[in-house]
Amino acid sequence: MLLTVYRIHESYRPELKTSGDLKQCGSANWKGGENELAKGSVVQRSDTWYAVYRDGVNQKWERVGSSKRAAEILLTKRMNQINSGTYQEFNKILFEEFAKEWLSDYARISVKESTYISYRSIVRLHLNPCFGKQFLHRISTSDIQKFVSEKITTEKQSPKSVVNMLVPFKELLKHAVIWGYIKRDPSLYVKRPRVEQEEMDFLTPEEIRLFLENVNPVHYTLFLTAVMTGMRRGELLALQWGDIDWNSSEILVRRSIFRGEFIKPKTKNSIRRIVMSPVLRQALEQHRLIGRVSEMDLVFCNENGLPLNPENLIKREFLPALDRAGLRRIRFHDLRHTFASLLISQGENIKFIQSQLGHASAKTTLDRYGHLMPNLENDAARRLDETVFGNFVRKLLENPVSEGNSPKNTTPEVVRLQGLKLGSGGGI
Repeated sequence: MLLTVYRIHESYRPELKTSGDLKQCGSANWKGGENELAKGSVVQRSDTWYAVYRDGVNQKWERVGSSKRAAEILLTKRMNQINSGTYQEFNKILFEEFAKEWLSDYARISVKESTYISYRSIVRLHLNPCFGKQFLHRISTSDIQKFVSEKITTEKQSPKSVVNMLVPFKELLKHAVIWGYIKRDPSLYVKRPRVEQEEMDFLTPEEIRLFLENVNPVHYTLFLTAVMTGMRRGELLALQWGDIDWNSSEILVRRSIFRGEFIKPKTKNSIRRIVMSPVLRQALEQHRLIGRVSEMDLVFCNENGLPLNPENLIKREFLPALDRAGLRRIRFHDLRHTFASLLISQGENIKFIQSQLGHASAKTTLDRYGHLMPNLENDAARRLDETVFGNFVRKLLENPVSEGNSPKNTTPEVVRLQGLKLGSGGGI
C-alpha cells in the first residue's frame, strides 16, 4: 500500500497571520510567550487523501478524496477551529440509526398517531432506501435535491407526494442540529417541487339529489350526512350516537378514525358542533331504528358493527353511485366542498361557515372558498342606496341631481334631495 505523509507546520495557517491574531485563539496553550498550536498532516493512502490531526489526545482521520489541495484546505480549517476553540466533533451515526432514534424519541410522543404512522412509513419506504447507510453528517444539500429530482423524474411520484416526504425529512434534520449530530441543516436550501393546487369540485343541488337517488339504500343516510354536514370521512366513520344532541339538533364532532382506531380530530378547531337540518335529523332518527347495530355505538358500521373500511366505501359505494347517476367522478372530500358551497350560496355568515367546517380562522375559509362566493359588490352598492335614500332611490335615479344644477321636472321627493353636498359629508 502506498502511504505518503506531508507534515503541515503549525505556521501553515493563512487565516491567522500575525502574532496579534495568534494571541486571540481562545483554546491555544500559552507557554513562554508563544502559543502551543495543534499540528496535523495530509496523508495519501492509495488514491485517497486524508486530513489527519489531533483533537486533544485523539487522532482524527477525515477522508477527503483524490485532491491533495482539498485535503490541505480541510486540514487548515480544522487547525483553525481547534486552535480557536470552535472545533466541534459530531457523533458519527448512520441516517437510518438516527431516523429510528428521532421517530422513537420525538415523533412518537410529539405528533398525532396518524402523523407518526405516516412519518414512519415515509422513512421506511423512501428515506432509508436512499440515505439509510450514509453517515448523517455526510448528507449534503445536493444529495437531497437529487433525491427530490429522482422521485419526480424517475419514480414518477407526484410533486405533492414528494413535498409530503420532505416534511418529516426536514423535521428530522432540524432535530439532528438541535441534538448536536450535525452543525447545519442541509435541507434548508432545498427547493421544493411546485405543487399545483388541486381543482375544487362540488355538486349542485340538482346533482346532489340525483346522487342520493342512486346510492345504496344501506348507505343513504351516511352520504346524506356527508353532504349536509361537511364532515371529513374519518370524522363521519367515527361518529357515535352519543355525539348527536337531539335536543339542540346538533352533531358534536370530537373524534376521527385512522386505520380502525379512534384518534383526535385533525386540529383542535375540528372539535365542533354542526347544525342538523330537519331532513337530516329525520333520516338519522329512521336510521337509528332500522339501521345496523354496533356495540361500539357507531352510527355507520358494517354488518359486524365495526367501523366501515374507508377505501371499500369509496370503491364499492361512492364511485359506483356517481356512475349510476351519470355524474363525473369526484373525491369523497368534495362532498365537504359541496356543503361549503351550499352555505355560501345561501349567503351565510362567514364565521358561521368557519365554525361548521372546523377551520382555525375565517381567513382559512375565505382563502379556500372565497372564489365560490357570488359577486355581491353590485348588490352591496344597491343596498347602500336603499339604506341612505330609502324609497327615493328609483326617483332619484330617474331624475339625477348634480351639484349646482337643478334637474328639470323634478318631483317633490327629488327636490328634497338637492340639499345633498357631494363629497362634503353634508346631510340632506
